[in-house]
Amino acid sequence: MKTVLITGAASGLGWSLSQQAFALGYRVIMVDMDADLLVSRTDALTKKDPARVMFRSLDVTDSNAVQALVRWVHGDDISLDLLINNAGITHRSLAAKTHMAVFRRVMAVDWQAPVELTIGFLPLLKKSQGGIINIGSMAGWMPVLGRAGYCSAKSALGQFFEVLRGEMARDGVHILMVYPGFLDTPIDTNALGHDGRPASHKRSMVGDMRTPEWMAQLVFSSYAKKKKRLFPDRFTWFASLLWRLWPDLYQRMMQRKFASELNQ
Repeated sequence: MKTVLITGAASGLGWSLSQQAFALGYRVIMVDMDADLLVSRTDALTKKDPARVMFRSLDVTDSNAVQALVRWVHGDDISLDLLINNAGITHRSLAAKTHMAVFRRVMAVDWQAPVELTIGFLPLLKKSQGGIINIGSMAGWMPVLGRAGYCSAKSALGQFFEVLRGEMARDGVHILMVYPGFLDTPIDTNALGHDGRPASHKRSMVGDMRTPEWMAQLVFSSYAKKKKRLFPDRFTWFASLLWRLWPDLYQRMMQRKFASELNQ
């Protein structure tokens, strides 16, 4: 039986990924910081097959907790086949007004945690000839007003794992980078404001709003096909291409589309 470990597994895309993995026959290790929600989610799956569901409640930015998780998986002699770094956080605030603590929190969740988990689990993934799926964002490919920290973290995530891909080309560990556009998940409803409290204004967006269920199916389908990168939203992919070819035009269009962000 193949085993997958998913962070941020209790809500949004993480919950959809957990359900999809379970439906595909994986044993699922669900990791989330919301202990109560995590228990209710795992209960829903254990009713179907308790032997294929395990869970741990922890904050992925807590290095001690992450290392304890790594030791637990290693010590329990679990053959880990797939790591999905899904847990994420964003903010909606102008860079000049944002407290450094917000930037540090976003970077810790969106970059530090996936890196630390990956390094910890690499021996198991090499042994199983398994894989890693990272949930990035198109914001890592192009600038988005009011998301300086988030754009930075997702850009760093992509760069780290593209380097790791090259360094591990001979080790048999497959890496899929996923770059969604806008998804109907709690990541934006839970976005931080400039001071670390919940953002008070609605998000600006471009393109279509997609469901997490649609995204989860596409992620596993792409992984099964051994794709290296997934750009599911053609509109935002085009926007990122526009940024690379005509950056000044992109900036003007973004300033019009995201004008409300400048008033916050």
